[in-house]
Amino acid sequence: MPIKREKLSREFETGCPKRRLKAPEQENMESSTLTEITDPKSLRRIGLWKGLTQGDLSGGVTTMAECLKLSFEKNTVFNSNSVFETYFQKWTEQAYDAGPTVHRVFELVQGGINHNRAVEMVDNEAGGMTAGCNPAHRASVLAMMPFLPTNALADLARTEARLTHLHPDAGEASAAVVLLCRHLINGMDWQEAIGQTAKEVKGKSKFSLLLPDSSPLNKGGYAPEVLRAAVSIVQSSSDFGSALDAAFKFSYPGHYCPILVGAIAGARWGI
Repeated sequence: MPIKREKLSREFETGCPKRRLKAPEQENMESSTLTEITDPKSLRRIGLWKGLTQGDLSGGVTTMAECLKLSFEKNTVFNSNSVFETYFQKWTEQAYDAGPTVHRVFELVQGGINHNRAVEMVDNEAGGMTAGCNPAHRASVLAMMPFLPTNALADLARTEARLTHLHPDAGEASAAVVLLCRHLINGMDWQEAIGQTAKEVKGKSKFSLLLPDSSPLNKGGYAPEVLRAAVSIVQSSSDFGSALDAAFKFSYPGHYCPILVGAIAGARWGI
């Protein structure tokens, strides 16, 4: 069995997380590099990644997103077996926090169960309740990759989600996040991006986009509800910082919403 990551220490004061400070030379290096980038799309791509990492307190989503990002940058195609193997191998090395569904799939595969069979077994064990938001978190980086055509992103996200989460709501929420981020990166204004994304997804995720404030927001990890909360928070915020702070205040001690808010807000406002 891999060693489990220790529980997070309390990083919040008055509902907001403490920001980890970087060494001055690292900050100067990053600032110098960013000042050389003037293309708005590039800045919004960087914003998505920065937002995802700043919203991820445990580091597990960042690890999976980085595996996916590097896989596509290397191969420019989606190889499901290769991506899953990368996720799994990194987990055996680092025991990162990937959430209960992913953890159980990895656990079964580590015990010798075939990957696809393991995903089915976990779905059965959970009574079909595998509609968590981990796929939407990790797959948001697909929106950053300009070589992936926009009209292919939704199906890519749905396919990628099924590597660990069998419930279609997980894949549909993931498709919604990836499309919304891509439309924002491409320069659509907020309402246009929401409307266009809603045309391309279905089920509860469509209503999460169109009716984000229709009822009290849920702090749980069910993917369409996390999407609805994230859309509501970004929609009602004026900039990246206020959106992420609002997400942490809303979701603490859970960490479902800030990751999506960070990615979406980063794609909307950039660096």
